[in-house]
Amino acid sequence: MPKVKADSKPVDNKLKRKGAGSGNKKSKKAAKDPNKPKRPPSAFFVFMSEFREQYKKDFPENKSVANVSKAGGSKWKSMSDAEKAPYVARAEKKKEEYGRTIEAYNRKLEGKNPSEEDESDKSKSEVHDDDEDEEEDDDE
Repeated sequence: MPKVKADSKPVDNKLKRKGAGSGNKKSKKAAKDPNKPKRPPSAFFVFMSEFREQYKKDFPENKSVANVSKAGGSKWKSMSDAEKAPYVARAEKKKEEYGRTIEAYNRKLEGKNPSEEDESDKSKSEVHDDDEDEEEDDDE
């Protein structure tokens, strides 16, 4: 059995854990634009909004969000594709609306900040490669 030095410190188990020390660093996220349209709900969330209302009418004494979520999830799983079809259709409609609104939003942003996207779709290396190709053609 190896001897332990008297002045050695016990191993800190926190250092062995994954992600230790990362709590001190603050990650910098881009600021969210409050005017940006929200993403459309999936078919399940369209179903859940309707299901929540019905569940609250049927069980007014139940205040637990977890119970409503569990009941909605199990009902969604037990539904056939034909029963889910109206919710899928509504979700698709909302997705199309979102597509139009996000396009308008992006066009509005492009109008405000034209200096941000001065470059074409080509990367800088592609642009420089084209210049070099033209110089080589001139040399011949």
